[in-house]
Parts: sequence; C-alpha cells; structure tokens
Amino acid sequence: MEHLPSHAATNYEIAQVCLLAGKIMLENGGETYRVEDTMTHIAEGFGIRNSHSFVTPTGIIFSIDAPEQTTRLIRISARSTDLHKVTVVNAISRRIAQGKLSPQDAYKQLSDIDAANTSFPFWFKIVSAAIASGCFLIMFQGTWSDFLPACVTGGAGLAFLGYFHRLVPIKFFAEFLASLLIGGIAYLFVRTGVGHDLDTIIIGSVMPLVPGLLITNAVRDLMAGHFVSGVSKGAEAFLTAFAIGAGIAFVLSFYNGEGIA
Repeated sequence: MEHLPSHAATNYEIAQVCLLAGKIMLENGGETYRVEDTMTHIAEGFGIRNSHSFVTPTGIIFSIDAPEQTTRLIRISARSTDLHKVTVVNAISRRIAQGKLSPQDAYKQLSDIDAANTSFPFWFKIVSAAIASGCFLIMFQGTWSDFLPACVTGGAGLAFLGYFHRLVPIKFFAEFLASLLIGGIAYLFVRTGVGHDLDTIIIGSVMPLVPGLLITNAVRDLMAGHFVSGVSKGAEAFLTAFAIGAGIAFVLSFYNGEGIA
C-alpha cells in the first residue's frame, strides 16, 4: 500500500478501500446502485456515517464529510464481466460491517482480488459459446441438422471477437467484424449444403455476443433512479446491438441479392 498522509490517514485509508471496492465491482459487471450501496456500507463499517458517492460507468467520486474532508476520484477505463469478483467484494464488505477487517487488511485483500485473474480460459469461453449457440438454435426451433454448424459458427464468432478486440481498439467495430464473419460462415455452411436454415444458424450464433448484462444493468439502474448510468449503459447496449445487426444485415443483403439473381 502506498504511503498515507499523516494529517488524514484514517479517512484517506477508508476512502481508498471504498474506491478500490467500487472499482472492482464496476469493472466486472456490478450495477451502479450496488456499487454505491457497497461503498456506503464499507464506510459505515469503519465508523464513517456521512459519506457520499457518485458512480458513473466511467468514473467514481467518493467523499467523506469530516473536519478533514476527503474526496477521491477514480477513472474507469475498461469494463468486463466477472461476477465472481463482485461476489467476493460483497463478502468482504459484509466482513467489514461485522468489524472483522481493518482498513489495511481490507485494502490488501481487495488489491489481491483486483490483481487476480479469476476468469475462465479463453478456449473454455469459446467452447461454451459454441455449445450455447447450438442450444439457442434448438430453442429458436431450429433443426438438429443445423446444431453442429451453429456450434462452429458461434465458437468462431466469439474467437474472432476476442481477436478483434485486441487488434482494433475502436469500440463496437470488433462486434461488427465478428458478426460479419458469423454471417459469412453461416452462409458458407448453407451454400455448401452442410447447413439448411441460414436464419436460425445466425440467430443462435450471435446470441453469445448479445449485450445481455448491459441491458439488464441499464434497466436496473433506471429503476433505481440512476438515470445517467442507466441511459449511458442503455446507449452502449444499443450501439453494440446495432453493430452486431449491421454485420448480419450486410451478409443477409448479399445472400438475398444472390438469391434474386
């Protein structure tokens, strides 16, 4: 832990713990209201009754009302989904509320969680996306003969998405390219006779790319009264869905044009 100022060591340390907990939760799929609630409970667990937090998808402001007022800001630049980290932070906040952790111990544990890589291996995500794509195809009343093409297409789509995210730093462009390739692979399966129903193969294959968590968090934040976060997350979900739809629409327009010709 970095050296703490001697004139406000306690408040500064508590603010650091609250901010780190909020950062971990926000970066790993936690809702805005849950982040603010957790930070408030952590501060109360350390004896701070008057604290204020303002959370947006791109930043957190936390302030402690005291004679030596402490206000801290942290920037959130990357967001993903790792609900295991969110659960662990919630468990730590409950232990703090029970008086079982000091600020130093809590900060150390949170730092370890922040640095840990608890996500599944990428190959496992690809296999899971492939199986999920096949299951979605059956759920949308596709035929079992298209199950394997949907699995291959969905797994390849997620693999390309991860590759494009590292290759192209432009947001939403990776989703467009991945959906374009999904549509292209599905078209090749149908054209060669391996697949039969292009629509259901595409629908099942793009489901792992759909921003379901973003949509859910946007609605929950709006219901909780966090309009800034709710609208911004909703806009991000809309743009992601638009990028996916644009890639598929390009392939379908080519397919339909060829059919007409």
